[in-house]
Amino acid sequence: MAIINNLSFLALLVVTLTVALASADDRTKTVEFNVKPGGEVHMFSEKMREYECSFTYASQGGTNEQWLMSVGLSDDDGLFSCSVWRPQGKSYLFFTQFKAELKGAKIEYASAYSQTAAGGQRDVTLREDEFTVGDSTVTHKDGKFRAELSKLTIVGRTRHNEL
Repeated sequence: MAIINNLSFLALLVVTLTVALASADDRTKTVEFNVKPGGEVHMFSEKMREYECSFTYASQGGTNEQWLMSVGLSDDDGLFSCSVWRPQGKSYLFFTQFKAELKGAKIEYASAYSQTAAGGQRDVTLREDEFTVGDSTVTHKDGKFRAELSKLTIVGRTRHNEL
């Protein structure tokens, strides 16, 4: 009888963990994309439910770089987050412009970095005068942005309301 109870408990535990992991996967997503130099404007975006993050940029120098975009929703659907970064750390490209935009959420927090924590390095934030944060966008400032970008992090409050 004890073996059957243990098997039942084990089966219940596996089902519970599977449901928990599935729901966590429904709340976050990370995708890989290439940042391409050449001076042309490029855009990459990712959706999660009715929310979307887009990253628009133009860069010069070097070759394509592998970057990641992560989007996620808080457990209560009240916050939507987006991070765009180069996992190898500092980008070798010179960005002539950038803009990140959230659709379906109002920005509560945003930060931009010239270097990311990788390979023993630390995050280095852009100076506040290099970019501007609006209700739904984070954008470089013409004449102030020093062309170095390796990571953007944005958190927005969704329009989701509990009844």
